Amino acid sequence: MKTFGKSILVLLILTILSCTSEKKENKNLKVEVYETSESGNKLTRMTDFSKADSSAVIKILPEQKFQTVTGFGGSFTESSAYLLNRLSEKNRDTILQAYFAEEGARYSLTRTHIASCDFSLNNYTYAPVADDMELEHFNIDEDRDDLIPMIKDAMAISQDGFEIIASPWTSPPWMKDNKAYVGGKLLPEYNDVFALYFSKYLEAYKAEGIDVWGLTPVNEPHGNGNNWESMHFTPEEETDFVQNHLGPKLEADGYGDVNILGYDQNRAGLGEWVDAMFKDEASSKYFAGTAIHWYESTYDHFPEELQYAHEKAPDKYLIETEGCIDSEVPAWQDDAWYWKKEATDWGYDWREDDKKYLHPKYAPVNRYARDIIGCLNNWVDGWVDWNMVLDRQGGPNWFENWCVAPVIVDPDADEVYFTPLYYTMAHFSKYIRPGAEVIGVENSDDSILVTAAQNSDGSIAVVLFNEGKVEKHFDLSLNNQTVAVKINGQAIQTIMIPSKTE
Repeated sequence: MKTFGKSILVLLILTILSCTSEKKENKNLKVEVYETSESGNKLTRMTDFSKADSSAVIKILPEQKFQTVTGFGGSFTESSAYLLNRLSEKNRDTILQAYFAEEGARYSLTRTHIASCDFSLNNYTYAPVADDMELEHFNIDEDRDDLIPMIKDAMAISQDGFEIIASPWTSPPWMKDNKAYVGGKLLPEYNDVFALYFSKYLEAYKAEGIDVWGLTPVNEPHGNGNNWESMHFTPEEETDFVQNHLGPKLEADGYGDVNILGYDQNRAGLGEWVDAMFKDEASSKYFAGTAIHWYESTYDHFPEELQYAHEKAPDKYLIETEGCIDSEVPAWQDDAWYWKKEATDWGYDWREDDKKYLHPKYAPVNRYARDIIGCLNNWVDGWVDWNMVLDRQGGPNWFENWCVAPVIVDPDADEVYFTPLYYTMAHFSKYIRPGAEVIGVENSDDSILVTAAQNSDGSIAVVLFNEGKVEKHFDLSLNNQTVAVKINGQAIQTIMIPSKTE
């Protein structure tokens, strides 16, 4: 009887332990779910976690760590700043709060142009006097009415602050072989003067209370078909300029901590550029990383090129500095358009026949969501949208190069339209903060795109995109805790897991 009693007692203890273990294994994961969808959700808090018959499992693997996130955001352009100044003070503030406030998208990484670009009201340079080798007549007066006030007001609103990357579309025309704003190359005798131009810019903006985090030597060194401001560099020419002129000048003038990002154009040409930039220790010294754009394709994020760039310089930044829905007049107050495959881009009409396949019609939201997730899953650490604000024509743009922005305004009627692209950007910028680490994910349903990052406070942001038309059910799992989640068809979702799960 004693032996039998002991056996019963042991069996009871094992059963209790087993049940306790099973209960712990199946403990619900605490999450907050936010969704933007074709059906009308706009960063809407979701509360329906009903379980469905599904074998789909998304497992978060925080022990697998990848790149550290620099940030997400958009660009300060003269066009955007000019439009804000044409709105009522209330609407101007509403837009800036939406982008930079804690309750808004919390943009953390931004870009601006050095002197004029296509999204300026006219051509201008900070060095208007030809052969002013000491740049004694350098001035940023063109930026004082619109651009600088927009940046400073955003700074006042942002609680955590944000970084700024600045890019010239061209040198002052008199430094180039064609003496024009559009096209041409920097003449070698002006290498040092152009380096001084950057230093003067940093000094002038610092005097305004604006610190610039990063620079690119020029926007789109392959040019843009000689349409608007541009200047051509080969990979070797730009590397020489940075290695022997720009880098040493900034270092000598006390701006050695400003991050120089090379290239600044489409990903398809990335290999030859990182080969030149990071050829050896000397060529790499002043490059903090690489800047890229997305215009090579409307659907392909070029993972092999991104992987190659990372492997070539694993300790350097890899930042998307520009992407937008280009060659389109924005759809006004029509959310449905942003979810339909109706948009076209420059390549749809103008690309070479053998590369036109890269430019089919596409849905704007799909393009943003797929690209940002694809970038995060392939070592990109920052993603910057183009104009923050444009008008109903997709400008102003002195070349009439119309594009779409996340926020569209009608300044004459003092009306503001937050497109679905605004909410799409916020799914990343609001919840994945600077310093977060991209972490591993196992996903059993390849029709759902997913990425995840752990913030420095320990919280985890999981961003998913369901491009299909029907809702999907899946179990989200972390450290043996699980929650059933549903994502609607044509929807992007951010799932926040707090730093301490109960």
